[in-house]
Amino acid sequence: MEILILLLSLLFLAYSVLLLYYRAGWIQMPEYKLNRQHEPRTRVTILIPARNEEKYIEKLLEEVCNQLYPANLMEIIVIDDHSSDATAQIALQYKRVRCLSLSDFIDGETLNAYKKKAIEVGIQQSSGELILTLDADCRLCNYWLLSIVSYYEKYRHAFIASPVLYHDSRNWFQSFQSIDFTTMQGITAALAQTHSGTMCNGANLAYTRRAFEAVNGFEGIDQLASGDDMLLMYKMESKFPQRTTWLKCKDAIVYTYPVNTLTDFLQQRVRWASKANHFDDKRIQAVLLLVFVFNASFLFLLIGSFLDARCLAILVTMLLGKIGIELSFLIPVASFFRKKKELFRFPWLQGLHILYILYAGLLGQAGTYQWKDRKVS
Repeated sequence: MEILILLLSLLFLAYSVLLLYYRAGWIQMPEYKLNRQHEPRTRVTILIPARNEEKYIEKLLEEVCNQLYPANLMEIIVIDDHSSDATAQIALQYKRVRCLSLSDFIDGETLNAYKKKAIEVGIQQSSGELILTLDADCRLCNYWLLSIVSYYEKYRHAFIASPVLYHDSRNWFQSFQSIDFTTMQGITAALAQTHSGTMCNGANLAYTRRAFEAVNGFEGIDQLASGDDMLLMYKMESKFPQRTTWLKCKDAIVYTYPVNTLTDFLQQRVRWASKANHFDDKRIQAVLLLVFVFNASFLFLLIGSFLDARCLAILVTMLLGKIGIELSFLIPVASFFRKKKELFRFPWLQGLHILYILYAGLLGQAGTYQWKDRKVS
């Protein structure tokens, strides 16, 4: 038992140091305040890959077209990925929007990475110096584009990841997703600030055409269904060291929707976890392994508590410590995103959090999951 306590103490210490390191990175990252009088000079292309998004795409296109940005410097392209609903018809109603059909560019070929191909086609058909990608179910404020471009014009990064949040938390399950997603945004920022890894979300990215071409686009990762975001960012960081970043700016936030069912949630997280198999960044792999082993220890302690009551005492102690150290990281992040009220549910959702980490970590290794009505790997 003494050896078990020692090992678990070292594991908890390692996890705590990691979270405190991320907390310091988040706090050190300066908030970018947009000068709303900024006059941009950069021609941009906004790419929106879309598959069966008739429910959301009209609102997004309205908000994109209403961006406070010179129309002559702005190109909007929707790439319809074999939608069976009215997604393409809705996009075609907007005079400022070009709607491309992915099927016109792949000659009936069956792909594994349709989204990557859609982005690639969009870039080939575009003229912007700066490429921005959005998911079709996003919402954004009128200063979204100006905030990202003004930051780009000031610092000239090759790749800029920007914040993505859930904006609609009507029940405990959606609150859980929101807290988890906010945590990932904080870690993403900390990694960028400390230059200790690359992480991002494809719903809100910007990168230069030159950088995309310099790394040969998605070459080398083009057969993987996921990874149009993190794996591309890693390629660019390798080619342009310390020229990839995360933009800590409230105006740059895009909002998306949580999924409605546990099945969809788990499939989504398995999809995200599947990228770990293809990450050459050993730092991220080490962190993911630490997080997985740390969460697995709770399951082993729970099983052990049926055999030895001391395991239950250790389990409770570690769980309280986990809640405390995670809240120390989450509170400043949630404060920036105005999500502090959701943290009241955080302690009661620990069981689900631990189980989903284990589920996604294990199933992600298989690399096969269901997404957008497709089975992909």
